[in-house]
Amino acid sequence: MASARTSVFRRKSSGFIVLIIFVFVTLFFFYDKEEIKHESEHPNAPNVARLELLRSKKGSRHKDDFEKEYPLLLVNEQLVICFENGTDYRKLPYITESPPTTEQDPLTTQRNIRRLLPTLHRTTTGDAAEPMIYFVTPTYPRREQIAEIIRLGQTLMHVPYLHWIVADDTDTCSQTLNHHLKKFGIPYTQLASPMPEVYRARKNAPRGVANRRAALNWIRTNGKKSGVLYFGDDDNTFELKLFSEIRYTKKVSMFPVGLIGDYAVSTPIVRNGRVEGFFDSWPAKRKWPVDMAGFAVSLEYLALSPNATMPFRAGYEEDEFLKSIGLKLQDIEPKANNCTEILVWHTQTKSSKAPTVRISMDRQKLDRLNLGTVLKQLETMGVNRISETEGTTAQAIVEGSVKPLSYWFS
Repeated sequence: MASARTSVFRRKSSGFIVLIIFVFVTLFFFYDKEEIKHESEHPNAPNVARLELLRSKKGSRHKDDFEKEYPLLLVNEQLVICFENGTDYRKLPYITESPPTTEQDPLTTQRNIRRLLPTLHRTTTGDAAEPMIYFVTPTYPRREQIAEIIRLGQTLMHVPYLHWIVADDTDTCSQTLNHHLKKFGIPYTQLASPMPEVYRARKNAPRGVANRRAALNWIRTNGKKSGVLYFGDDDNTFELKLFSEIRYTKKVSMFPVGLIGDYAVSTPIVRNGRVEGFFDSWPAKRKWPVDMAGFAVSLEYLALSPNATMPFRAGYEEDEFLKSIGLKLQDIEPKANNCTEILVWHTQTKSSKAPTVRISMDRQKLDRLNLGTVLKQLETMGVNRISETEGTTAQAIVEGSVKPLSYWFS
């Protein structure tokens, strides 16, 4: 009899224990789910690493959801302000100290210079007569980098009231890049903002995102709440008219971009002065299928969304950024003559590997020629690499005949 009671007691105890375990697991699952939801709905939550860990527990089906959490800052995201200059000290292009011609006396030349210089000499600290354009350029070290910065800088030299934010995908500050940025006389900020390694390892890495996020961070940190934000890549081509078009953007302005995708253009579709759709060869279920160079944002409007930024999700940067600022179709201002003109082109430079040049002789001897200076300059820019043991052997041509470099020193 006692044995029977003991058996019944054990069965009841086992059932009770199973019930306790079931309730515990249910509560844990519910708490886990609510915790993720809470973290997702509060973009300023500090423990981002824990959120990523929680999501990894839930399986790959949450991967896209995590990548859409654009307001979140990764714990290993970096921003280093390398160099800054807030004063505009541009000079008129191609002014030289050479004496005037007989047709133009010195007094006339000086009067013309004094008349034109005030249109170029600005400062970003004073009250500007026109809205400031914050021109954000993501860049990265490669052999074409300096050449493209020079080309873009020569364009921006002609645009008054512009602050150039150049964000470099590197964890060190490039003195070479800064040397060339200073030459233009444009007010500028040079940032070092490397892509987090977790994204760099991907096959389709989201290039330029860390750079643009860093620029947005700089704008907010420095309290820039008036003016216009524009993302301009260093390999794009810009018509000067574009800058006068976007300068007075109220919320978000849009315009066509040439040389995009299979249609060779990405543009809003405008009817009766209103944007009603988009013409882009890669829909990809994007609400805003536009190119990064195809829109500008008022900083007053951007300030209404203090957490707005860009996700590390290749191909969806523009779409998610415009979603994050709460853009509505009726807010879009079509520019470029109701989007009938192309003022910006997505010209892309084909990147090539920097070649190795073999020079087995004493390079100090080359300093007696111009070659020493030229080769050092290109090597500093990352355009080529000089080696004593490998690469294409360097030679010279003298009156049609190939000669070794030692020809001048034998």
